[in-house]
Amino acid sequence: MATALNQTGNILEIHNVEKIFNEGKRNEVHVLKGIDFHMKAGDFFALMGPSGSGKSTLLNIVGGLLKSTKGSVEINKTQLDTLDDDKLTEIRSKNIGWVFQSFGLINNLTALENIIIPLNFAGVYDEEAESRAKELLKLVDLEDRGDHFPDGLSGGQNQRVGIARALANNPDILLADEPTGNLDTRTGLEIIALFKELSKMGKAILMVTHDVKLAHASDQVFILRNGKVEKELEEITSI
Repeated sequence: MATALNQTGNILEIHNVEKIFNEGKRNEVHVLKGIDFHMKAGDFFALMGPSGSGKSTLLNIVGGLLKSTKGSVEINKTQLDTLDDDKLTEIRSKNIGWVFQSFGLINNLTALENIIIPLNFAGVYDEEAESRAKELLKLVDLEDRGDHFPDGLSGGQNQRVGIARALANNPDILLADEPTGNLDTRTGLEIIALFKELSKMGKAILMVTHDVKLAHASDQVFILRNGKVEKELEEITSI
């Protein structure tokens, strides 16, 4: 299925995004102070920064889970902060896939069933949903693990199921919040290699990570510090 693009060719556009918590109060915190960047199909970006720098806040704004105080986020030329709850839910379901550090799988469901859930929410059921889920298990090299429950899979396998679930509705962009945080280095590199393959297939991937080595595997590293994208470097050794 072709990836839909807006007229600029960008899947994601972030314009002057600011986020202030407790605005106007004594304990006001200005977390993001004017963030600007864009992503097109196939981009794989890593977002790094010290603890509390606003990485997860920015990811949540891009994912439509949190509203910015100022500025705008557009996915395929649709400005998220102009949408009502129903339309925003639809965008999150069809255009955005999430990959979590803790995998986020339902323990009493099999790998196959975990992938089917977002398909059901999007109105895809029965044989069509099962067929799509099996295709995704094959994509992440787990076609023989569909009937396994999360506690019967390794951490890396659970994360692959999580990625397959994130891809269920063929989203334009994947948002990954510390996706290798619960994995050993070797397994983490395998997950990053999978992301790189997905980016070659046209998925835009924005990944929050604290691991410099893994960040270097992306196309571009963004450093968030003091509320701004301070650096965009090819070679970094620490943050």
